[in-house]
Amino acid sequence: MSDSDAPRLRQPALTPVKGAQKRGKVFLNPDGSPPGQPLSAVWRMMREGKGTPWPAWVENPPYPPPPEPPDGQAVVTFLGHASFLIRLPGGPTLLTDPIWSERCSPLRFAGPKRVRAPGLAFDALPPIDAVLLSHNHYDHCDIPTLRRLHRRFAPRILTGLGNAQLLAKHGLENVLELDWWQPAPLPGGAWAHFTPARHFAARGLHDRAQTLWGGFAIEARGGGRLYFAGDSGWGLHFQEIGQRLGPFDLALLPIGAYEPRWFMRAVHVNPEEAVRAFADLRARRALAMHFGTFKLTQEAIDAPERALAEARQAARLPEEAFRVPGCGESVLVSLRGA
Repeated sequence: MSDSDAPRLRQPALTPVKGAQKRGKVFLNPDGSPPGQPLSAVWRMMREGKGTPWPAWVENPPYPPPPEPPDGQAVVTFLGHASFLIRLPGGPTLLTDPIWSERCSPLRFAGPKRVRAPGLAFDALPPIDAVLLSHNHYDHCDIPTLRRLHRRFAPRILTGLGNAQLLAKHGLENVLELDWWQPAPLPGGAWAHFTPARHFAARGLHDRAQTLWGGFAIEARGGGRLYFAGDSGWGLHFQEIGQRLGPFDLALLPIGAYEPRWFMRAVHVNPEEAVRAFADLRARRALAMHFGTFKLTQEAIDAPERALAEARQAARLPEEAFRVPGCGESVLVSLRGA
């Protein structure tokens, strides 16, 4: 792709973009700090216990199937956890961090187990053009689901640096690796930019932060922008993303998996920080994600939604500006300039 083919970044007065930095084999956070927490902190957190129990199962309310996107609007369907079906007018059709598996774990018989069904049955999916894969943690990079998608649709996978090797081991070779701020074309004249995040990556004990994590800014043909955060702790990168690639018509922001705060603040925003990110991204609307499907941390299943309501009230935001979607619910998003 030549420079003239790439979409032009906004805010030209900002300093030139810089990709992810490394220290040896390890990628660093956007502010240059080491990613995640040391193993000693992990053992301390595990000794604190599992926190508030979750229900064994939650039934999703029924929703109609996702509609075709009308002119000038995107259709965004929440599938649970960090999985969304995104349909842009004129294409493409995208999935973010898809997971249909029973567990997000390296083991089929142990590890976090889903407490609700995916918001859409796998066989009900429309043809998928591309998968946006934020990083390689098991609750975001589910190999069984990616292989099912490959057999059914053979979509291209966009992801961070270093992840193609893992995917290739499982027969997934239509992969494009991206550095932070790097754009990539999507079908239908759309674009995706891989964006910085404060998090880390690992599939085991010996590969910590050796592949890149991030989010995606999506630019529809003819105008309109969406943002998918992936996983991230709080940081000034949200403001930079908003300045360079915003404003956004819709931001998909995590609100769960944040307790105990002394440990999780390094990798996951809490609802109050998600509201701050919403403002810094210059988003018109936001939908919550990363809650209520897999019990990953200590808070109660309904705590993120309650805390988001409190954070909205403190920021004087109406519920419609940043709300919690139902699992399986489709939301119409008007696109600026479309």
